Amino acid sequence: MSTHAADPLAALAALPGVPDAVDSVRKAVDRVYGHRVMRRRSNEISSEAALRGARGSAALSGADWALEEVRRRTDFSADPEARTVGAALRLGVEVGQLLSIWRQSPLRVLARLHLVAAGDAADSVGRPRQAGEIVDEPLIEAPLPDAAEVAARLDGLAELIVAGTSAPALVTASVVHGELLALRPFTSYSGLVARAAERLVLVGSGLDPKAICPAEVGHAELGRAAYVAALDGYLSGTPEGMAQWITHCGRAVELGVRETTAVCEALQRGAA
Repeated sequence: MSTHAADPLAALAALPGVPDAVDSVRKAVDRVYGHRVMRRRSNEISSEAALRGARGSAALSGADWALEEVRRRTDFSADPEARTVGAALRLGVEVGQLLSIWRQSPLRVLARLHLVAAGDAADSVGRPRQAGEIVDEPLIEAPLPDAAEVAARLDGLAELIVAGTSAPALVTASVVHGELLALRPFTSYSGLVARAAERLVLVGSGLDPKAICPAEVGHAELGRAAYVAALDGYLSGTPEGMAQWITHCGRAVELGVRETTAVCEALQRGAA
């Protein structure tokens, strides 16, 4: 993302269609937070949202497991799909621990997220990729920026986060998500990290403080083809493309809200 505005994220918030998406997301989130079950069982709902969000994120990275299989499984080391699901689950837990650090040191948080996702101590883990390193990122086939561009754009993204913005949470979260997908800054699991960072922004901004609105669920429900098509809009850098990506992310949040609303209803009926 490149622009010379004093607050480039705020400028994106004014793009056609984006204010409506922001408003729609806010109303949806407010409705689920007002559900009577939230007053008594919000911790359960947060845990379930994390589980379902992890399942959705893993699905987008090629490990499309049924929710009950994710819930049942205890060993996530058997094969690449299992490792992807395990990485997504670990990230779902880790996000809540990093909220206080994000605004001061976003690059440190991203490095930590990759370390948690990778689950090992290989030399390439927990740092941006270097020239010549192989990138394993299912689904995203866009041209891969070189290591120097990755470093520069990560620094730019960090500067935006640290400086702060008047932009709505949806806009900031969408840009963080899109930029990390565009860069694929790590040798592995960049997609999982990008979606975890989106969640971190939505939670840390105060839009979804209890982490009950898993956008990853919505991204998976909208499908991999739609996800890639919307990302192409982000990669284009045009106002229309950026608006397409932000509104897509807004729809994903709303679908996550719908999923959590169904969980609340099931808890209310005593069926979950």
